[in-house]
Amino acid sequence: MELRPILSALLRHKITACLLILEIALTCAIVCNAVFMISHRLQHVQMTSGIDEHALLQIQLAAIAPTPDIYARAREDLAVLRQVPGVQAVALTNQLPMGGVSSDSSLKLDPAQREPTLHAASYFGENLPQTMGVRLVAGRDLAPDEFVNADVVIHALAAGSSKGLPAVIVITQALAEHLWPGQNPLGKTIYLTDQLGVRVVGVLADLARANPYDDATAHDSFILPIFMGTDKNQSYIIRTRPQDRQAVLKAAVAALKKADPRRVVTQQRTYDDVREKYFSNDRAMAGILFGVIVMLLTVTALGIVGLASFWVAQRNRSIGVRRALGATRRDILRYFHTENFLLATIGIVLGMALAYGINLLLMTHYELPRLPVVYLPAGSLALWIIGQLAVLGPALRAAAVPPVTATRSG
Repeated sequence: MELRPILSALLRHKITACLLILEIALTCAIVCNAVFMISHRLQHVQMTSGIDEHALLQIQLAAIAPTPDIYARAREDLAVLRQVPGVQAVALTNQLPMGGVSSDSSLKLDPAQREPTLHAASYFGENLPQTMGVRLVAGRDLAPDEFVNADVVIHALAAGSSKGLPAVIVITQALAEHLWPGQNPLGKTIYLTDQLGVRVVGVLADLARANPYDDATAHDSFILPIFMGTDKNQSYIIRTRPQDRQAVLKAAVAALKKADPRRVVTQQRTYDDVREKYFSNDRAMAGILFGVIVMLLTVTALGIVGLASFWVAQRNRSIGVRRALGATRRDILRYFHTENFLLATIGIVLGMALAYGINLLLMTHYELPRLPVVYLPAGSLALWIIGQLAVLGPALRAAAVPPVTATRSG
């Protein structure tokens, strides 16, 4: 089909054609970025935690009255929980992967450094890898006699002394790779403060941060041999069989209340609940963006239908003339589909450039990664298909115009 009649018709309706091109361009730009953002959010939701998620429970307590010895109380609670039927392992920790409240530390490879090498999530607590189901891939776990009470560490640091401070540390593979790319981390020293240098004795397969907002550093974590007492920021983590979680959770809470009734349970949930809550905003945002995409594509399709219907009504006489001169219904259909394809193509090309502009803005202000090129052809294909489907109805009506009636109407 010759393009000259199509271009000639479009030039006679420049404003209408330009408005449709602009609508397609904006839709293309927004849809490409929205699909990318949805994909990024869903990838974030699928992030691994490194723990045995379906076997874990969390219980958090708050004391009504001050506890004389928070460390003795914690060890009594751990002993009580181990006696609950169905409990396989238990630990007291300061945070959970994707728990939301993060405890981070600055790490240096040399105490004389002015700036830290990086920041990592700091986990405290005995028996954490066994309880959480974290796999050790190199070295060894922390030994019970290597743990130090938190108040000892606080007093030593305040006094500027290294006496009584932890001497060893277990880190994740991701953290090891960021600190010493391509090297064996075992035996190397990390400095948390000028006087607190710890030697790496073990490497964990994975352990996500409590607030892993940045995918690049989401698995930079370590476990330090510090024993925390029963304060409001600590949680008891219980490992059990997945099918026993609810029964064990109920029994564990009852056992803790019986051991000390002067406490309030502020949190009792499975780890599935922890993960669901943390990623709820990501899922909600993905849903909102999906709704925006559907709305934009619907509005664009309606715009194409409306414009094509208007042009069919305006061109009844010319369509009839073409039919009288021998044009078939297929020729008329092809004419309108080609016309729409040209408009859509111009709009999509402009939309691709605009999509990158919007992405640069998002990268600058919202730390979104660069838009991969693959999303541009995907968005373009979607708009081409929608455009061809949207113009089909008006094109069929145009193809159905009787030649004699169209000629006489003029």
